[in-house]
Amino acid sequence: MTARRLRALFCTLFFAASTLAHAAMSGMPVPVAIAPGVYAFIGDNDAVAPANHGIVANNGFIVGQDGVTVIDTGSSYRYGRAMIEAIRKVTPLPVKLVIITHQAPEFVFGAAAFRDDDVPILAHARAAQLIRERCSICLANLRKTLGEDEMAGSRVTVPDQTVNGTTEIESGGRKLQLLHFGAASTPGDLAVLDTQTGVLFAGGLVSNGRIPELRNEQIAGWLAALENLRGLDLKTVVPGFGAPLRGDDIMQTGVYLRQLEAAVKRAYKSGVGLTEAMHTVQVPAFKNYKLYTIAQPQNVQRIYLQLEKQ
Repeated sequence: MTARRLRALFCTLFFAASTLAHAAMSGMPVPVAIAPGVYAFIGDNDAVAPANHGIVANNGFIVGQDGVTVIDTGSSYRYGRAMIEAIRKVTPLPVKLVIITHQAPEFVFGAAAFRDDDVPILAHARAAQLIRERCSICLANLRKTLGEDEMAGSRVTVPDQTVNGTTEIESGGRKLQLLHFGAASTPGDLAVLDTQTGVLFAGGLVSNGRIPELRNEQIAGWLAALENLRGLDLKTVVPGFGAPLRGDDIMQTGVYLRQLEAAVKRAYKSGVGLTEAMHTVQVPAFKNYKLYTIAQPQNVQRIYLQLEKQ
């Protein structure tokens, strides 16, 4: 038995009982059937906090004829193991592949649980690079926020397979399109389209009812990516955060980005200082969205600083 398999066996035995108990106590989301063979775990949609155990983002899986493809893995090893157990309750088929849509911490740290089961992990090459270079800092921050117990076993897991652009693959007996439109919410965004059902996992490109947190974005590219998604024949879109969407509802993310950027530019051109702008620049139509009071000032700051560099 290889060292990796020994470690996987140990981790599985150590965490299995606590994972199942933890899922019941913490409100671990159950998989929701989105379409035939397509399931989503819908997160809390709020900021990461001990009360929600970091289960805030969406992820899911697609069941094919001979295997399962997982899209995104949550914020901890514990969550990843709970995902594996939940998938086993839906199908006995093995997990063939994990796809990471982007490198945000709420989506990547469950990958270690799948790596311990020798499941290949795929991402865009730039996302894999950022996971390697930056996710140790994200992991430290999550440990501070959620605690050592919640994050036990979590580690940075760099994808071992990468793509550089839009690609069609076959995984588990299902044809999937991995869509990359260039730098958008991050440099390495992927959206995953199940061609059989028209269900799209949008990753970092789309949020519903939650303000997107600007981190490594290119707003022009992000808006272009949303327009590209709008042009596809999509039946259902599972956003990175919030309830699934249909039709033009995915464009609300773009509406926020346009209004935010325009408001910051107006303040900057009017001579409003950075500190004042962070307190006064608002996007009123989105004030009721989750994270608005936290993310809005940070988003203003990021765009303002970018304008200063131009």
